[in-house]
Amino acid sequence: RMASPALLMRVVASAYSVAEKAATIVRNVMAAGDLGIVEKTGANDLQTKADRLVQMSICASLARKFPKATIIGEEELPNNEVNEELLEEGHCEEILKKACPPQFTGIKEEELVIWVDPLDGTKEYTEGLLDHVTVLIGIAYGGKAIAGVINQPYYNYEAGPDAVLGRTIWGVLGIGAFGFQLTEAPAGKHIIITTRSHSSSLVNDCISALNPDSVIRVGGAGNKIIQLIEGKASAYVFASPGCKKWDTCAPEAILHAVGGKITDIHGNSFQYNKEVKHMNSAGVLATLRNYDYYASRIPNTVKQSLVP
Repeated sequence: RMASPALLMRVVASAYSVAEKAATIVRNVMAAGDLGIVEKTGANDLQTKADRLVQMSICASLARKFPKATIIGEEELPNNEVNEELLEEGHCEEILKKACPPQFTGIKEEELVIWVDPLDGTKEYTEGLLDHVTVLIGIAYGGKAIAGVINQPYYNYEAGPDAVLGRTIWGVLGIGAFGFQLTEAPAGKHIIITTRSHSSSLVNDCISALNPDSVIRVGGAGNKIIQLIEGKASAYVFASPGCKKWDTCAPEAILHAVGGKITDIHGNSFQYNKEVKHMNSAGVLATLRNYDYYASRIPNTVKQSLVP
């Protein structure tokens, strides 16, 4: 008889199914037409019924299976009994078949911190830019992002009425990342991807200093990392404090699993232990390849403006 799968692989396998359930909720809320939008801190910081239901679904489903893990979600929600319909008990068999990397086989449940962004790109979701939207479940151990799941509920949505919507990308350090075609950006081209709704003179000064061939402005951190690993962009640059740990944990694990790199604007790596502050106050710099080229060109004026 095979030994039972290591805890980490069971968590990732569950997170995969939980993310698929989340995507169904996201699509159902949109299809029903009442998004239930509330402003949190302003017009660019929104919460919808989908954010609320998805977070309840993800957190309650994972907490039921892994009660000792710490689960931190973006939305502050009342601690109510969760409707059974929102719970997902399943897991992805395919993930359980993969051997856990030896450095993670001894992990205990209470050592895991799971960072959840139930709907990354909420503003874009409310505006119908559906390909920007992702569901993010990041798994951290020892303060590092070690595994992640990114679901795109509307992947393929422009392919017509019969298209199968959505996909789930997952990765674990030491195993790799799956569910997409790893592609490098065109050699010698500097395509910068950055924020769509949180722009500022600092954000723009930083980008100009990198002398890009083109700049892509889209919503969602999950979406931006997908653009890097699919070769649509060469660097994700955000010289501003708006990004949070639940935005970067899952994308970081997936990017690192395929040899990419993400840091703040100063080159510091992000910490994901449960006591850490939620804000990535010194911005984001991420690439699949050629990290040093971009890091060396971030202006000192930008660095001085962003305090870790």
